[in-house]
Amino acid sequence: MADSNGSNAVSAGTLYDKVWDLHRVAELPGGASQLFIGLHLIHEVTSPQAFAGLRDLGLSVRHPERTVATVDHIVPTTSQARPFADPLAEEMLVTLEANCAEHGITLHGLGSGRQGIVHVIAPELGLTQPGMTVACGDSHTSTHGAFGAIAFGIGTSQVRDVLASQSLAMGKLKVRRIWVDGALQSGVYAKDLVLHVIRTLGVKGGVGYAYEFAGPAIDALSMEERMTLCNMAIEGGARCGYVNPDQITFDYLQGRPFAPSGEAWERAVAWWSSLASGPDAVFDDEVRFDAAAIAPTVTWGITPGQGIGVDETVPTLEQTEADERPLAEEAYRYMDLQPGTPIAGTPVDVCFIGSCTNGRLSDLQAAAAVAKGRHVAPGIKAFVVPGSEQVAAAAEAAGLDALFREAGFEWREPGCSMCLAMNPDRLEGRQISASSSNRNFKGRQGSASGRTLLMSPAMVAAAAVTGRVSDVRTLLNA
Repeated sequence: MADSNGSNAVSAGTLYDKVWDLHRVAELPGGASQLFIGLHLIHEVTSPQAFAGLRDLGLSVRHPERTVATVDHIVPTTSQARPFADPLAEEMLVTLEANCAEHGITLHGLGSGRQGIVHVIAPELGLTQPGMTVACGDSHTSTHGAFGAIAFGIGTSQVRDVLASQSLAMGKLKVRRIWVDGALQSGVYAKDLVLHVIRTLGVKGGVGYAYEFAGPAIDALSMEERMTLCNMAIEGGARCGYVNPDQITFDYLQGRPFAPSGEAWERAVAWWSSLASGPDAVFDDEVRFDAAAIAPTVTWGITPGQGIGVDETVPTLEQTEADERPLAEEAYRYMDLQPGTPIAGTPVDVCFIGSCTNGRLSDLQAAAAVAKGRHVAPGIKAFVVPGSEQVAAAAEAAGLDALFREAGFEWREPGCSMCLAMNPDRLEGRQISASSSNRNFKGRQGSASGRTLLMSPAMVAAAAVTGRVSDVRTLLNA
């Protein structure tokens, strides 16, 4: 297993190597590189201290045109009228507005038509492009690798450094190719695929690596599905995950506000194509999967790696690797699930569809296909939170909001919502959530004792209408 600096890497000719070399500014003492960052994304949570750090040092933003801001983590999803009911949330938004105005940074604020979760709006605006380096003070920045970019989540002090220098100091990673043969079954989605990968390789399996997702099953995924896949690479320990750019990538980007146009478009496509890992590319490691063998997947524990197929039982200690048994025992106690019992049929209280993992239009469409003609089960709270104002507008134009409301779901305003509960959307007490988000850590969704089951949006919709964990394939085939 590689160390955290990715030392002793032997990869060559991969997209990661090519983009790294193009953006490397200098070699630093200790073995790290200074890497130029092409796109810096900021939001209201991790930027205030970074801007304060700039002031303390008497520095300004080096390239404000390469920094783009939005508000997402703390915004309420029921009423977004200003001032917010939560004074701390209001203060954070006011601070972001003031910092962006002071430094000439574009802010896509509430009501702009372009506001939303940072990892949703950058792709839909065409800001994220192949060959880029992308950084953001948010762990799920790996999402942008879906475009053939290499994208890193960074800490607040690093946000300050990128604002000041447009560069980042980090060690080069090893590259592991995750090759997926075959095709996903009906009712099995990119979320199931990535949960299966994490289940197999572990939440620390990718430490020191970048993950290249490739193979026939990956080639067949839409851009939004690829974003889901790369979004959760970080949950498997990888610092970033990416997919080589292809015609699906180019078709998605063409015509978007910040994508090249005219002759510049043709030049860009030619260059982007040249960045893909070639047939002679050398990887540090490769792991292969069969897409057809993957079932709808649900987490049963307290890490994204504690997942099983919906048709499986909660693993017993004897079925668990020895070094994972203490965590399994902790998960049994916290989740109040009995080893050896089926995960299907587990009652739920709250069903959440949204997040930077699964809050895009195709995610809502997949959930709507399950909800159509059905109704949320008695006693279940179910709600849908679009990932951006553009996603909301497209969904409403297609009548999805009305479909969900008719089925008993709440239709909310865009934001991060119950993914991390830095807003009013929170679990209460021991409630158990069927969630399309990315983390099931203790307390992640706002209650210190609340429980989270991760699954695809379609599986969340299936849980909502049945009141329990259910195999979405049976509903789709009904």
